[in-house]
Amino acid sequence: MDKRKCLFAISMAVLAVAGTVAFTAGPKSPPKHAIANPRLVSLAVEVPSEPLQPIPGTSGHIPRKIALGHRLFTDTRLSQDGTIACATCHRPDRGGADDVALTPGLRGRLGEVNVPTIINSRFSVAQFWDGRVTTLEEQVDQPLHNPAEMGSNWPEAITRIAGDRRYAEEAQAIYGTPLSPAIVRDAIAAYERSLVSNNSRFDAFLRGNTDALSHEERTGYRLFKEYGCAACHQGSAVGGNMYQRMGLFGNYFNDRSGALTTADRGRFNVTGDPADMHVFKVPSLRNVVQTAPYFHDGSASSLEGAIAIMGRYQLGRDIPLRDIELITAFLAALSAPPEGSAR
Repeated sequence: MDKRKCLFAISMAVLAVAGTVAFTAGPKSPPKHAIANPRLVSLAVEVPSEPLQPIPGTSGHIPRKIALGHRLFTDTRLSQDGTIACATCHRPDRGGADDVALTPGLRGRLGEVNVPTIINSRFSVAQFWDGRVTTLEEQVDQPLHNPAEMGSNWPEAITRIAGDRRYAEEAQAIYGTPLSPAIVRDAIAAYERSLVSNNSRFDAFLRGNTDALSHEERTGYRLFKEYGCAACHQGSAVGGNMYQRMGLFGNYFNDRSGALTTADRGRFNVTGDPADMHVFKVPSLRNVVQTAPYFHDGSASSLEGAIAIMGRYQLGRDIPLRDIELITAFLAALSAPPEGSAR
């Protein structure tokens, strides 16, 4: 084992025992006319010695703003031809993602990466697989301008929805100003922040209800930690709070079928730093049983297959089938409907 891999293995062992990420609490709600601070989130109740933590609930949200954001999130008029909405790809009934490797957007053009979940995205260190933006407000601009997604721009999008009297009335009532790109960004981000799945059986287990998980699920959680999965998939969102290279123990991209794509470069496309080649944001595993296929390229069709690949390329070992089944059982216990999905 070379020095880099040895150091990583030691780090995994340490993080598997004690890894967690703390978030800073802030004001419960912004004043009228204000755009919400995107970096403020609630404090989690930490469980000593656990790398995974209960996910905090939403607090301080403005229901009317969230409702406006939900309407905009599902409005196809934001796209150039009126066929694509945010909800076209990010479906709460599919774990905040969809069920295909690469999603067709405007006029059937395929996206470059597998759609990541929008649920619990408020807890992510950044947005998108390559982390190219840090806030949910900034994230709204990306698909709207992307020619393979919504293929639009702000002047055109605002013109298309400004004639909707309900939007004009809500913008004035909530923000005190006419409808604008900043309002659309803020309202959609507010809705996305409300999508928090904090009522899973695993959360109940961490909060002290030991009967919330079956014996198999508890064994799967133990294996999840012992194998080192929790070194990267940690904190309240079980991921989303760090970056990691795809293929620490073996060349995933050489072994994978299909040619190397620009998207496969990961954060290198953002930073230009060779050290960031094939580095991606570690995805959250909350509701993961709903978000197949897996990885940035959508190459793993099943959760069991994804665990096997992670074992081989990220942990440097082949995980026995029975252990994979037990880890899968544990991961299923991370599922819960998001608080803000019913509108």
